[in-house]
Amino acid sequence: MSNSEKVWLVTGGSRGIGQAIVERALADGNRVAVLSRNPKKDKTEATNKENNDRQLNLAADVCDEAQLQVAVEQIISEWGRLDVVVNNAGLHRGGKTSSLDLEDWEAVVQTNLSGALKVIRSAEPHLEQGASIVNIGAVVGFRGFPGDAAYASSKAGLAGLTRALSIEYAKRGIRVNLVIPGLVFTDMTSGLSEKAMDSMRDMIPLGRLGEAAEIAAVVHSVAAATYMTGAFIPVDGGLMSTFGMPG
Repeated sequence: MSNSEKVWLVTGGSRGIGQAIVERALADGNRVAVLSRNPKKDKTEATNKENNDRQLNLAADVCDEAQLQVAVEQIISEWGRLDVVVNNAGLHRGGKTSSLDLEDWEAVVQTNLSGALKVIRSAEPHLEQGASIVNIGAVVGFRGFPGDAAYASSKAGLAGLTRALSIEYAKRGIRVNLVIPGLVFTDMTSGLSEKAMDSMRDMIPLGRLGEAAEIAAVVHSVAAATYMTGAFIPVDGGLMSTFGMPG
């Protein structure tokens, strides 16, 4: 490996925003470990054929710390270090609080918030000065939407975790930031009706949904920003500006 290459770990990197982050990292000449629960069924295989020496597809559930530790050890064994950690894996289950199944609540919080912490805990012993952790938040973590209590709570918690860890890790030169995507064309939004899409689009000052590649570009800039930590970076077409930036 050359000194210019970075080793990335991306959770939920097999589709949507995560896949775009992986593709951008590979295009920039880096090495990427892609974590998903079942990589054999995911889209990462096609990418791996073209980058078989610079991409690892690893099976691990972010809710299982033992699996995560095994995956991280595989990365260290293969490439000797870890430079960038992206917590992108996410689970969305909606429902108003009166009807929301508590099992759905717990699954969302376990994946989106506790899972991020477990990934960081597994990676942290191998992170050195200059390393970067980028957590992927959501607008709903700052702006409430009815029927989204579980997802909103998990993403708001991730914002708090980002702030706390940015201070905790600062003395070691490890940066922790939060990128906040707005409404983006992904598998999650593809099932929405045309009416719902039009309604959401009308809320966005730029008048359109974002592309996964646009989010990935900002993630890469944040990962490389050597004097940024504890920051919240919206990439939302101006959506958060309509109700105020996070404090």
